Amino acid sequence: MVMPMTSLATGSSAAWIGLALLSAVFAALVGVLGKVGVSKVDSTLATAVRAIIMAVFLVAAALATGKGALLGTLDQRALLFIAGSGIAGALSWLCYFLAIQTGPVSGVAALDRLSVVFVVLIAAGFLGEPLTLRTTLGAGLITVGALMFVFK
Repeated sequence: MVMPMTSLATGSSAAWIGLALLSAVFAALVGVLGKVGVSKVDSTLATAVRAIIMAVFLVAAALATGKGALLGTLDQRALLFIAGSGIAGALSWLCYFLAIQTGPVSGVAALDRLSVVFVVLIAAGFLGEPLTLRTTLGAGLITVGALMFVFK
């Protein structure tokens, strides 16, 4: 049985694992499809077109699932942090598309996944998430793995 996205997001505590794996698959497709897409197009223009398509798709998804009515529940603090996240995401994708235009998509994607390492460090400092031996070792292994893709 296929669960609706809203059930996955609010369902069992393990639902996040499936959603995260789907995110990884879609992120892989972004890299591969994007590499072909920017081969003869300006990467900034390609990123802007992609953002418009994403915005239309996401607004439609929000409206289709009845989430549009929740727009009024955003307070100023939440909106500020969401806006910051949006700007960071836009900058990330601008850099990503510039990088895949000239570099190997597997190397670019590997270095992009160093975001996990940066998340661990920033979440420890900003959110107070624990920086355990296990997370430090995992971050170290991710770093080594990413570098192995770049320096073959």
